[in-house]
Amino acid sequence: MSEGYQIYDQNKLYYLTFQIVDWVDIFTRPTYKKVITDSFIFCRAHKGLELYAYVVMTNHIHLLARAKEGFKLSDIIRDFKKFTASTILEMIKTNAESRSEWLLKRFEFAAMSHKRNSEFQFWTHENHAIEINSNNFLQQKMNYIHQNPVRAMIVEKAEDYIYSSAGNYYQNKGIIDIDYVQK
Repeated sequence: MSEGYQIYDQNKLYYLTFQIVDWVDIFTRPTYKKVITDSFIFCRAHKGLELYAYVVMTNHIHLLARAKEGFKLSDIIRDFKKFTASTILEMIKTNAESRSEWLLKRFEFAAMSHKRNSEFQFWTHENHAIEINSNNFLQQKMNYIHQNPVRAMIVEKAEDYIYSSAGNYYQNKGIIDIDYVQK
């Protein structure tokens, strides 16, 4: 892992990226995106996560987040990734997933290249953590997060993509509650 992308201060605000191994497009199914949004809700309510912005793309997630006082952001991320990976892998194994064989082989192959994996690796081990150190940088990253679905040509307006916090900021509504950045 690169020295520059680690969480040094557990209570600072960070821009984070979680990606699926080999950039596999897993979040094309609403059921898998729901696991992510439900997990954000749980982590906000029970794990000390402060979530300021997010977007769930087909193969990665961007977020602006920090841990509440008394919690560690690294622990929250670890638990989030572990739970979402095991839940989605179980769904792939047991639900009517047309790509299940290919997906499981892909995640199994990825697990073979790392000692700390068991049978499958779903997320990469990196979180691409970048500490937010200015309001300018915060606004730049928030804009990047919210414009991701527009750049991918999924929607024309950022606030129309429901798996993002853009609607929370632009229309004061979203599918999950967030912690608002004070401008």
